[in-house]
Amino acid sequence: MLAIVCPGQGAQTPGFLASWLEQPGAREQLLQYSESAGVDLIRHGVESDEETIRDTALAQPLLTAAALVSAHQLNLLDEDHSASAPLVAGHSVGEIPAAAIAGVLTEQQALQLIRVRGKAMAEAAAATPTSMAAVVGGVEDEVRAAIADAGLTAANVNAPGQIVAAGSADAISGLAENAPARARVIPLQVAGAFHTNYMASAQRQVAKASQEFEVGSPRTPLLSNRDGELVSQGDDVLQRIVDQVTRPVRWDLCMNSMAEQGVTGMLELLPGGTLTGLAKRGLKGVKTHAVKSPEDLDAAREFIEEHRG
Repeated sequence: MLAIVCPGQGAQTPGFLASWLEQPGAREQLLQYSESAGVDLIRHGVESDEETIRDTALAQPLLTAAALVSAHQLNLLDEDHSASAPLVAGHSVGEIPAAAIAGVLTEQQALQLIRVRGKAMAEAAAATPTSMAAVVGGVEDEVRAAIADAGLTAANVNAPGQIVAAGSADAISGLAENAPARARVIPLQVAGAFHTNYMASAQRQVAKASQEFEVGSPRTPLLSNRDGELVSQGDDVLQRIVDQVTRPVRWDLCMNSMAEQGVTGMLELLPGGTLTGLAKRGLKGVKTHAVKSPEDLDAAREFIEEHRG
């Protein structure tokens, strides 16, 4: 069985869309996405530097557009998947292009929603000095206890041995100075404490925007990164996307569900690499393929056919 996954914030790199502009239809798609997102995706995906595209209001539309452009190149948005539907999931912001691939949101809706989400989360992050740090290694119960004792939230549980803590910048610094036993604390270059109550104002804005959307039911199996469960109703998917702004991402549970569903291959859409890396910890024995450039497309097509079943 095939799993199609979309990466989250931090996967973007300077110039990562440049090589895609010559692919059939890609430039036109990016121009349309730019209009819906209110962001010049071609300029920022080709010319802007690392610091510029770290801005949440830019990073989230870029990542959503990138996943959808690569999905189009692989005919994942154009085919009838009823005979051999892949399982679809996304990490954090990646859940929005995943919902579009699954048919819950249109591509326009995905970019319109991300326009609100990215801007609102950037504003919430600017209101209070907050940050995030990856805690790698250690014993999970001890790591969770240390995170809680520091006044932080376990905002992402990504894989065995990798939990991301989030909260005030001072508390993150304190955790780094007093790391749990046998664990390393790695501060992340992010704008704020995503997936915590620090994002409450953003969650309200996303909730308001979502009320304008009419959504469909998933036409492919779609996992929620709230709890790794399959979600079958479009309204439920949308509500989970809204709630996700302040709730932890449980990518570990998504990978557990993939294993239970019999996934044999994970294909990570552009800009791939992060989630296939986590699969080495959480989906041992499952083959992976990351789409990073157009040169990866032929192998990706073969990978899809191999694992679609």
